Amino acid sequence: MKSVHTFRMTGTANSPSPIPTDLLVGTRWREAVGGRRFDVVDPSTGEHITAVANGGVADAAAAVDAAGAAFEGWAATAPRKRAEILLACFNKLVESREWLAELISLENGKALADARSEVTYAAEFFRWYAEEAVRVRGEIQTAPSGANRIVVQYEPIGVSLLITPWNFPAAMATRKIAPALAAGCTCILKPAEETPLTALAIAQLMLDAGVPAGVVNVITTDDPGAVCRAILHDSRVRKLSFTGSTEVGRILLREAADSIISSSMELGGNAPFIVFDDADLSEAVDGAMIAKMRNGGEACTAANRFYVQRGIYAAFTEQLVRRMGAVKVGPGRSPDTGCGALINRAAVEKIQRLVADAIARGARVVLGGAALEGPGHFYPPTVLIDVPPSAQILEEEIFGPVAVLVPFEDASEAIRLANQTVCGLVAYVYTSDLKAGMQVCGKLESGMIALNRGLVSDPAAPFGGVKQSGLGREGSWQGLLEFAEAKYIAVSW
Repeated sequence: MKSVHTFRMTGTANSPSPIPTDLLVGTRWREAVGGRRFDVVDPSTGEHITAVANGGVADAAAAVDAAGAAFEGWAATAPRKRAEILLACFNKLVESREWLAELISLENGKALADARSEVTYAAEFFRWYAEEAVRVRGEIQTAPSGANRIVVQYEPIGVSLLITPWNFPAAMATRKIAPALAAGCTCILKPAEETPLTALAIAQLMLDAGVPAGVVNVITTDDPGAVCRAILHDSRVRKLSFTGSTEVGRILLREAADSIISSSMELGGNAPFIVFDDADLSEAVDGAMIAKMRNGGEACTAANRFYVQRGIYAAFTEQLVRRMGAVKVGPGRSPDTGCGALINRAAVEKIQRLVADAIARGARVVLGGAALEGPGHFYPPTVLIDVPPSAQILEEEIFGPVAVLVPFEDASEAIRLANQTVCGLVAYVYTSDLKAGMQVCGKLESGMIALNRGLVSDPAAPFGGVKQSGLGREGSWQGLLEFAEAKYIAVSW
């Protein structure tokens, strides 16, 4: 099942075999109908990397055919067998960590350290759901009337469309594929057009690990609207799982509504990072560096708005500026790079617009504040202080290495400011008073909260938001049930 077109990296940790650049549909890698292809570009240099198959509506239909044909057999596969295959996928990713990290860095621009962490995180979803695949429990109880038993069992929901973003091209793919396969579903993965190579490489590793033909299909395309629309209007498709912007999420929900397709949405964030006067300053700054600078700020979980209590505001600002100023900006694949390139020119321009607006409204720049010259799409670590409430940068997701600092007086003000957003994905709180911290957490409108921690993501924990940050959860046992339907049987014996 070799691909007609392949790509091989150059460098110190080359992939052991060529990476497919065609579509994975059913039993084989194949060209797109009409032979169309589109370019993949290195954001660190702006240079062409390779070209991948440019799938269209006909290719989407073929992928649904393949996933539909494979569904019955995969759903009937014993949970233990599915678990063993997922564990083999975990081992394949772990063995491939170095070259996968280089591939991610090449097409995404992120620093190698971040890319290595992503591969480790991505692999863990295979291990976690290998363990969960054999633990899908049903329910049985006597009806309150005593007339019958209530029996509930969970069955795979069906063919699933998985749409992933460019910022974590490995982890966002495995976070969806692993629970889908554990539940007994087959799937069609549509990766972001900016970073298709990582998805194609992972698909090949999964085939090598023993995933049967048709269980995982991959359609790369630069026309995602038409392709996803065609898939969502096929009656055999019963699940949509999307990670990306809130704006695109709304469009996909409208499309899914036509066929009443079950939809999971992991959408945008606008995370507050709250630091109280009694917080351990060193730990708070350490946490801020992780929450802000992980992946160069290109993460939905990135801290956007830093609300720092007045008594510690100056000291926190001083230390954060020193730490962020020491981060080396450069091409992601350079070993000493701490902050890589942004994904494209539009990302740089968005940050420039938000920073300029904040400055015009009275914010002060104490670090960075201007895009770097190319080649490549670089923006330096930047700190803005005393940002006024009217600034757009407090309302929009920054998606870059810019920290926005605002002082507050007391807990009630911090909570009010933190909740002033349509988003509710994640929040960060630092305080030495555990009771007070838990009380604040209880009042924050957020699906996830990191208390005295700069990192919240974990495959064993439910990942997701409230308000306009999404629907449903990924990770944990809840993530598997997103790909299952509860069937109730009323029976007497």
